[in-house]
Amino acid sequence: MQLDTCPESITILPPSSSSSQRFSSSPKGLAEQTLFSYKFMEFTRAPLSLGFVPHSSHENQTPNDTPHLVSCVPLQLMEPQTTTESKNMDFNQKHQQTSAGSMDLNTESKIAVEEDEEFRILGHSMCLKRRRDNNNSSCATTDSASSHTSSKRSSTEQNRKGQSPESRRQAVRAWGNQSLQAADPDIYEILEKEKLRQYKGIELIASENFVCKAVMEALGSHVSNKYSEGMPGARYYAGNQYIDEIEMLCCQRALAAFGLDSESWGVNVQPYSCTSANFAVYTGLLLPGDRIMGLDTPSGGNTSHGYYTPNGMKISGASIFFESLSYKVNPRTGIIDFEKLEERAVDYRPKILICGGSSYPREWEYSKFRQIADKCGAVLMCDMAQISGLIAAKECASPFEFCDIVTSTTHKSLRGPRGGIIFYKKGPKPRKSGVLSNQGDGSDKYDFEEKINFAVCSALQGGPHNNHIAALAIALKQLATPEYQEYMQQVKKNAQALASALLRRNCRLVTGGTDNHLLLWDLRNLGLTGKNLEKVCEMCHITVNKIAIFDDNGTLLPGGVRIGTPAMTSRGCLESDFETMAEFLCRAAQITSSVQREHGKMVKSFLKGVENNKDIIDLRTQVENFATQFSMPGQDL
Repeated sequence: MQLDTCPESITILPPSSSSSQRFSSSPKGLAEQTLFSYKFMEFTRAPLSLGFVPHSSHENQTPNDTPHLVSCVPLQLMEPQTTTESKNMDFNQKHQQTSAGSMDLNTESKIAVEEDEEFRILGHSMCLKRRRDNNNSSCATTDSASSHTSSKRSSTEQNRKGQSPESRRQAVRAWGNQSLQAADPDIYEILEKEKLRQYKGIELIASENFVCKAVMEALGSHVSNKYSEGMPGARYYAGNQYIDEIEMLCCQRALAAFGLDSESWGVNVQPYSCTSANFAVYTGLLLPGDRIMGLDTPSGGNTSHGYYTPNGMKISGASIFFESLSYKVNPRTGIIDFEKLEERAVDYRPKILICGGSSYPREWEYSKFRQIADKCGAVLMCDMAQISGLIAAKECASPFEFCDIVTSTTHKSLRGPRGGIIFYKKGPKPRKSGVLSNQGDGSDKYDFEEKINFAVCSALQGGPHNNHIAALAIALKQLATPEYQEYMQQVKKNAQALASALLRRNCRLVTGGTDNHLLLWDLRNLGLTGKNLEKVCEMCHITVNKIAIFDDNGTLLPGGVRIGTPAMTSRGCLESDFETMAEFLCRAAQITSSVQREHGKMVKSFLKGVENNKDIIDLRTQVENFATQFSMPGQDL
């Protein structure tokens, strides 16, 4: 194909076409030319394209130079440049004749168009430009690489053909039966370091715990291999008869652990976490934009119940897909203000009213929530994630008498694997009192089961984690034992001992103490931030988590830390041991205060102040000597 240029027109001639087939360089003619070019490219399979290029940038061509288009050389229209310096240059100096055969691979040769001959499309100056690439070397390189790959492939295939079937089977077995240390030394080394970190440190995060060896064995078992999307007896895959047995046994144990009748309560053990369990409830029962109402996050609630930052940013999916309004605690007492809650709920009319939270150290008065839910016509849901173990051991009030739906994590105080669980009422609805007493006259039935199960799978999740469900069944079995009840009693005793020890050292606690396994240390009277104390504690091998206090303006600089006792109780610590831990915490607060006075509260300057701090090194040594006295469940340490 030959490409001709002249002041009046630009001609593209495909092979065997006559020279009379021309397209005008006017905007109207150019549209036809472009359409023809693309059609011709598709027909010839040649890498031909059009783009924008400024006429000021043309080089290496004379006005009468008539290039010949070679296969594999693209024509391009390039975006126009704003630079016009070369327009006033002498034309003969600017464009020099260059042989395409001697050009480097990245050298370009452009077709020149004078200023008074330029044409425009959509306001862009246009001219033709092509690359005179020497593709021979590129093609040779590609052919060489392809030849090398084919040769390698052929060699591998020949080697395989030379092996016996048994030797090939042995190779697969060897790969599949390697230990972690042999298969991946890098991951093995990191896991070993994490094990030592847990062993040498004091774990005081309220939502963390140590699982038993049996739970870990189930988590790493062969049931991880099975795909079982759907509910027991209605799977999308075959071969799930034993997976069904595991899940049904897990459901039976879940109901038994909390003293629930299977005629009145159902349970779904497939959620991957409590957050996804909560969202499954919203998805099953609500439409997008419907209203929910939960405890404000700085007041001790959870972001999965809906939360907006002071600048209006939506923190969780609960606030993104549904409309949420929070209720708060009394700023003087730290206890939920039920009068304001009722006033808000009756005006707001949420579809779901949520009780339960992440950082509330007192008992939940479920009967009051039930009365308010009935008045505003809401479904009452409890998120008992933090205290589910205490509830199972009857060391905390139970929500099941008053609530319609109860969700929970399966780790934390339950000491099970990381996941979620949903309990929902079944059967006929009881007669309700209140403004909307005509709802629930005894003839209606709860319709939660089908909606929630479908929301979990397949609306939000795929196949359940069968290893988690098997491990959860083990943990739920333990809940019914006397040993577990004694364990949860000790968790509460340790929490109260820790609270008393901190109060004696003039520390301020939200609500003045605790009724469960956690307490909130308000640091504002000490002039500290939760983030800085958390960092110092971490460097001393004590893990706590920063948290917002109810009258904080936001969560960027939280004014406290949350402390819990389940994990260290699982390692065998008693009241006297938590007295020692209180001393460590107060010492960490003194170090934080000292560093803040010298370097300030800002992150960069504060972090500079804690580097190689002698007081931190000394405290870390004391913490490690203390922590290594206690064994870690499920580990040979």
